[in-house]
Amino acid sequence: LWQPTVVVLGLGTMLFGGWAALKQYDLKLILAYGTVSQLGFLVVIVGRGSADTAQAGLAMLLAHGLFKATLFLVVGIIDHRAGTRDIRRLSGLAGRVPVLFAVSLVAAASMAGLPPMAGFVAKESVLTAFAHDVDSAAGVAVLAGLVVGSVLTFAYSARFVWGGFAQKTAEFSELDAGVGGKSVISDMQRAEPAFLAAPLVLSVLTVVLGLWPQPVNAMLQPYVDQFPVTGEHEFYLALWHGPTPALGLSALIIAGGLLMHLARRRVADLQRALPSMPPGELLYRRAVNVLDLAAVWITGRTQRGSLMFYLSVILITAIVVPLVALIAEETPPLGTLRVSDSPGQLIAGAAMVVAALLVPLATKRFLAVLLVSVTGYGLALIFALQGAPDLALTQTLVETVLLVAFVLALRSLPAPLWHRNPAGRRVLRGTIAVAFGLFMMALAAFSISSRTAEPVSREMPRMAYELGDGQNVVNVILVDIRAWDTFGEISVLVLAATGVASLIFVTGRGDRIVRSGNDPTTDQLRVIRRRSSAAVSPGGEPLEAGLARRDDDLEDPYLLAGRTLAPERRSIVFEVVTRLLFHTFMMVSLYLLIAGHNDPGGGFAGGLMAGLALTVRYLAGGRYELELATPINAGTMLGTGLTLAALYAVTPVFLGGSVMQSYTFEAELPLFGAEKFVTALVFDVAVYLIVVGLILDILRSLGGRIDQRIEEDAVRRRRAPGRGTRIRVTRQRKVAAGAAVGSTASTRIDGGNEHR
Repeated sequence: LWQPTVVVLGLGTMLFGGWAALKQYDLKLILAYGTVSQLGFLVVIVGRGSADTAQAGLAMLLAHGLFKATLFLVVGIIDHRAGTRDIRRLSGLAGRVPVLFAVSLVAAASMAGLPPMAGFVAKESVLTAFAHDVDSAAGVAVLAGLVVGSVLTFAYSARFVWGGFAQKTAEFSELDAGVGGKSVISDMQRAEPAFLAAPLVLSVLTVVLGLWPQPVNAMLQPYVDQFPVTGEHEFYLALWHGPTPALGLSALIIAGGLLMHLARRRVADLQRALPSMPPGELLYRRAVNVLDLAAVWITGRTQRGSLMFYLSVILITAIVVPLVALIAEETPPLGTLRVSDSPGQLIAGAAMVVAALLVPLATKRFLAVLLVSVTGYGLALIFALQGAPDLALTQTLVETVLLVAFVLALRSLPAPLWHRNPAGRRVLRGTIAVAFGLFMMALAAFSISSRTAEPVSREMPRMAYELGDGQNVVNVILVDIRAWDTFGEISVLVLAATGVASLIFVTGRGDRIVRSGNDPTTDQLRVIRRRSSAAVSPGGEPLEAGLARRDDDLEDPYLLAGRTLAPERRSIVFEVVTRLLFHTFMMVSLYLLIAGHNDPGGGFAGGLMAGLALTVRYLAGGRYELELATPINAGTMLGTGLTLAALYAVTPVFLGGSVMQSYTFEAELPLFGAEKFVTALVFDVAVYLIVVGLILDILRSLGGRIDQRIEEDAVRRRRAPGRGTRIRVTRQRKVAAGAAVGSTASTRIDGGNEHR
C-alpha cells in the first residue's frame, strides 16, 4: 500500500514543483520550487525500495546537494551585489561576472541532467532502474512521469541561467506591469574571491564526480547491499554505459527541455490562460480551520469530564478493535489450556475474582481500596507459587506502596461512596468491565496458541548467566540485556515525579523544614516546635503546649511523634515497632540491592523496601519526622539517580565498548573468598535512588502536604470569627426603676477560647 502512495505523491510533487518554477521571476523562488520538484523526484526513486533505485536515489541526493547549494550561494551573491533577484531587471551579467556565470552554468547543467556533470550520472542511473520495469502499465506511467518531470527540470534550469545572466530585450521587462519604471541592472559589481570560493569548490566537485563516480559507488555500496536486487541487469554509476534506453530518454529530455525554453513565451501565455489555484498558504489555513472545527465538534461530544465515560470508550475500543482483527483475519487455533498449575493458584485466582466483583458493592472508599489490593497481592501469590520469587517480591512491594498512597490520598475525599447514576448504568459499566477482562484472557490464550517461532525467553537464562554474569534472570534483563528499556522507564519516572511535584509544591519541593546536618540539634527541634505551634489537636489544644511540656526530652531526636503529634494521633505500639523495624528494613533494602544480580531483589525492589521504611517512619512520626529522616531531598535523589544511570550508559563508549556495556571483575577477598563484581550494580544503584526519590515525593505530596493542609484548616477554624458553638444565655436584670428587662447575651466557644 505504501509504494503506490509514495509514487503518486512523489510524481505529483515533482510535476507541480517544476511547473510552478517556470512561473517565477525571483531567482530564489525558481530554485525553491525546483527543490520541491527535486524532493518529489527523490521520494519516487527511494520509495521503490530496490538496490538499483537505492543507489540511484542516494547518488541523486548527493548531486542535488552539490548543484542546489551552489545555485543558492550564487543567488545570494547576485542579491548582495545587484540589489535584486528579479530576472526582469537582471540583464547581461554574464559578461560582467564571468566566473560567477561559469559556476552557475556548471551547477544548472548538473540540475538539468547534462553530461559530464554528477547530475547527469545520477539521472542516468535513475532512468536505467525504471526503464527495466516497463512490463506493466503502472511501470510505463511512472517512467513517463519521470521523463516529463525531468523535461520541466531542464526548462527551469535554463530559465535560471537565462534569467540571471542573459542579455534581455526591452520587451521582456514589460511582461509584468508591476515592474514599471524600474531600471534594468546590467552593471553588477564583481564578487570578491571569498564569496566565490564556496560555490566554486562545489561546482568543481560536481564535474569531478561526474567524470569519476567510482568514489560514490564505493561509498554507497554498504547501503545498497541491504536492498533486494530486482532483475538481472548490472547497475553501477558511470558517465558512459553505451547506447542504452536510458541514454535515449536523456536525449529526449534535453530536446524537450530546450523546446520548452525556446517557447517560453507561449508557455507563459498558457500558464496565464489556465485557471489559477488559490495560494498554498490559503489552502493550508482553510484545511487547518476545518480540522479545528472538527476537533471542537468531536471534543464537545467526547470530552464530557466523566471518568466513567472515558473508561467505557477505552475499554470498548480495546475489545472491538482486536476482536474485529481476530475475526476478519485467520483466527489461530486455540491450544491446550491449563486452568492452574497448583490448587494454591486456583484459590488465589478465585479470591482475586471475588474481590474484584465485590468492589462495586463497597460503600466505603477504604474498603474498595482494600478489595482492589487483594487482586495485587493475589497476583504476587500466584507468582510465588509459580516459582518466580523475584516477581512475587516486587509485586508485593509495589502493591504495598500503592496501598499506602491510596490511603493517604483518601484523606482528602469523603469516606462514603455514593452512586449518582441509576442502577442500570452501574450494571452496564460492570458488564463492560467483565467483558473486557474475559476478552483479554481469551486474546492472551489465542496469542500464546498462535506462536510459531521459538520463544526468545528460552535463551534468557543462558544469556543472563554467560553474558550478564548473573543468576537472577529478571534482574539481568532489566539492568543488562534490556537496559535501554529500563533507562527509558526510569526517565519517565523522573519526569512524572518532577511534573507532579511542580504542580503540588509550586514554589519548591517542600523537602526541608530544617537541615544543617544529618541529625537534628536541639535548636533545630525548637524550630520544628515553632513551625508546628499553629497546629492543634482534635481536642482543641495547641501543639505548642504539648511541645513545651516535653522540652526536657529534646536530647532524644529519633522519633518526633511525642513532640509534633497530638496524643490522640499517636500510637505508642507503632512507635516502638518503628524503632525496631526501620533499620532492619533499610538493611534488607541494601541487601536486595546488592544481592539482586544473583538472588531475588535488585535496585527496584531495594528502593521499594527503603521507601516502605521511610513510609513506616512517616506514619509513626508525621511529616516532620519524614523530613528529618532523609538527609537528601527527593529532587536531588531523582536527579542523582538519573545522572548516574546516564554516566553508566556512556562510560563504556570511552573505554572502547558499546553503550550500556557491563564489565565483570573477579577478586579474592579476605574472609569472603572469591567474589565477582558486575558493573551493572551501578545502574541498579541509580534505579534504587530514583525509586526512593519517587516514594519520597509521594509521601510529601499525599502525606505531608495533606497533613499541612489539615493543620492549616484547623487553625483557620479556630481563628475565624462568627463560627463555633453558640450558647444562648438569658438573664433577668432588675434596673433601678424596678422594671424587669429581658437581656440576651451570646457566648461563643471556639478552639478552646471563649468570646463574649
